[in-house]
Amino acid sequence: MANPLIALVGRPNVGKSTFFNKVAGRKISITENRPGVTRDRLYADGEWRGKHFTMVDTGGIELKSDDVMWKEIAKQADVAIDTADVILFLTDGREGLTPSDYDVADILRRSKKPVILVVNKIDEYSPDKIFEFYSLGLGEPFAVSAEHSQGIGDVLDEAVSLFPENTSEPVESLKIAVVGKPNAGKSSLVNRLLGAERSIVTPMAGPTRDAIDPLFERDGKKYTLIDTAGIRKKKNVDDSVEYYSNMRAFDAVRRSDVCLLVVDSSEGLTEQDVKIIGYVHEQGKPSVILMNKWDLIEKDTHTVNKFEEKLAQDLKFMNYYKSVYISAKTGQRVDKILRAAEEVYAHATFRIPTGALNDLIGDAVRLNEQPATLIDTVREYIDAHLEQDLTRAHLSRIVYLNPDYLARLFKKELGVSLGQYIKDRRMEKACHALVETRMAVSRIAGMVGYDNYSYFIKLFREQFGMTPVEYRKAHAARP
Repeated sequence: MANPLIALVGRPNVGKSTFFNKVAGRKISITENRPGVTRDRLYADGEWRGKHFTMVDTGGIELKSDDVMWKEIAKQADVAIDTADVILFLTDGREGLTPSDYDVADILRRSKKPVILVVNKIDEYSPDKIFEFYSLGLGEPFAVSAEHSQGIGDVLDEAVSLFPENTSEPVESLKIAVVGKPNAGKSSLVNRLLGAERSIVTPMAGPTRDAIDPLFERDGKKYTLIDTAGIRKKKNVDDSVEYYSNMRAFDAVRRSDVCLLVVDSSEGLTEQDVKIIGYVHEQGKPSVILMNKWDLIEKDTHTVNKFEEKLAQDLKFMNYYKSVYISAKTGQRVDKILRAAEEVYAHATFRIPTGALNDLIGDAVRLNEQPATLIDTVREYIDAHLEQDLTRAHLSRIVYLNPDYLARLFKKELGVSLGQYIKDRRMEKACHALVETRMAVSRIAGMVGYDNYSYFIKLFREQFGMTPVEYRKAHAARP
């Protein structure tokens, strides 16, 4: 499941980006004392009191004097509400309440999403500084100073307490996000997969504004298909509709199980395609590269190989993808897409049994580490744990080797058996304790791994020709 999403909402210049950067632990958002600096949706993963989340910094919501802008404000607030699990509504404690604050609060107050009211820029707390913010009708305000990292912990305490419960129910359907540049053929592909004209398809780039999540069944398996607006280059995102469509597209990637990355094969893999794929890779999503409009390509026997070589070269950072050459228009190879999605998802979620994993690690260790290094590791462990039951099986797990192989390797490297080495090191430690301390012999026996006192005496006598007491007297008598 995707991490819960915390969205920062508020008018410009209230300190959203500063708050975001403090939580993220690094300077991600650009902070500048003028409105509209944050134009792109920025994500950062965080953790608080053992709960993981994703925080998103959004552009400021501003009410201009022209009444027509009201619809735009409502639209922006709606997007924040739709994608977030918890909303942090930031206001400016120095400037005080504004008409824009009341307008945004009205939208949030009527939503079903949890909203936390944050009054920022309160360097020195006093009830008088936040009293007026109660009038927003959003509960008790949290006074913070993001710049000085004051009060942020209290806000996060409240936020994580409002996260939806993880029921750990099995996935009802495989959630597949369809992403790519505008006009790459995503909506045509969705329509082909669904067998119905569900998405708007036009020659104009970017007709699909919002994500739709149709649920369908194929061969007894359920899928949720998320069609998104095309992800444009940042410099081309010049209006709020496109901007928030991009937000929804990135959010679709975040909450998907598998991503279908649609590429216009007639254009080839472009820089923007690589950036989109890179974002999917950063989110850790298994991917299928769909080279669409394959019907427009003039082909020979080497065409596919040339395309594959180009993909491998451009996508060196993610060699785990699967590629399918399709035509959403004609239906060519569309029937292979869901099977490919199932395959990459199965690979991504496969769990190796512990025993097999240990064998694999052992093989890797044997191939990449010198025997002497392995034996040194074992010796260091023995010396540090002489009081424990140092069986061959236990020691072999330390270096991921077969017990018999470890015994043979130990004898080859040191010229002494593993058992004899352990016995010798125990007796050396016992001798040192007998001479340097007044510790009781029975206690020394336990300290070097012998719970049976009589057995320890027997082994000691065999090793040194005298009992531990006799050894202590003999060496204590020396000048």
